[in-house]
Amino acid sequence: MSAGVVTVFGETPDGAPVEAVEVAAGALRVRVLALGACVQSLSAPDRTGAVDDIVFGHDDVRPYVETPLYVGATMGRFANRIADGRFTLDGRAYELVKSDGANTLHGGMRGFDKVMWRIESAAADRVTLLYLSPDGDQGFPGAVEARVTYALDAENRMVTTFDARTDAPTVVSMTNHCYFNLDGVQSGETMLRHRLTIDAEAYTPVNDAIIPTGEIRAVAGTPFDFRAPREIGERIEADDPQLKLGHGYDHNFVLRGGASIAPKFAARVEAPRSGRVLELFTTEPGLQLYSGNFLDGSLVGKGGARYVRRGAFCLEPQEFPDAPNQPAFPSARLDPGELYRHVSVYKFSVR
Repeated sequence: MSAGVVTVFGETPDGAPVEAVEVAAGALRVRVLALGACVQSLSAPDRTGAVDDIVFGHDDVRPYVETPLYVGATMGRFANRIADGRFTLDGRAYELVKSDGANTLHGGMRGFDKVMWRIESAAADRVTLLYLSPDGDQGFPGAVEARVTYALDAENRMVTTFDARTDAPTVVSMTNHCYFNLDGVQSGETMLRHRLTIDAEAYTPVNDAIIPTGEIRAVAGTPFDFRAPREIGERIEADDPQLKLGHGYDHNFVLRGGASIAPKFAARVEAPRSGRVLELFTTEPGLQLYSGNFLDGSLVGKGGARYVRRGAFCLEPQEFPDAPNQPAFPSARLDPGELYRHVSVYKFSVR
């Protein structure tokens, strides 16, 4: 596929064509699907120069429609969980579509990951997609015009920009849900030996429904302390109540410095086997670490690879989970005339 050219990846079960664009710059090549504004593949070299795909995905459309794992997709209107599928804004209660037991996860049963975005523009090194979310979409108020741009550059960076505007007060938190394995999705390795650093001195503990309790808890002295590089798997089975609740890591980290205009350093992951390094910079106040706890090998991905438990990790820059119900958390409110903008930079290198 030539970079910047729109092609058809496949069709949904009801016959709708799914367009795709491949973009490239530096040593990176990324394919993006209109369905879910999804990163279907991301190829980068290892320390020997060998190029591998390092994000989970599928070779055809059907698994993207039928599986609930959000592989590579854009999350919205509100990424992560909202307790009891409801929130109140300006004294009015809103009931959302529940998609995680009694709660709303990643925008409802038909969040931004399950809809067809329009490819608004495409060039050799970038693509912008548009989705018009109507008032009442999955229960959320206000009509929202949402965009996501994936742009690559010569410094081996993927700059992801999420924009949104609304015609009525609402809440917005958008992010990407790539599952990364820096050894390559065909490697057969888990990511447990990947070394992770997160620039956070605190995280938000959760209850048994993975909803934040409202507490901001220091990471010091806990398995959540990644201020210095640690293997993700080093303490993942520790006798810690929070790890047991999440079946591993499935928690929001409070990034140092909070929300920012320019992207700030958030995390670094290094894979000793391949030498690949991922550095993440973001404007967002929170970062969800998910350690692939509910992958079980039943999901077959690209090239027939089975996606096993702990086979990949997700780093999801975001507003805090359940922020619409947690007045002490940073606000996720968006009003008419305002621009929601989230910029995250994924920089790839080797050592």
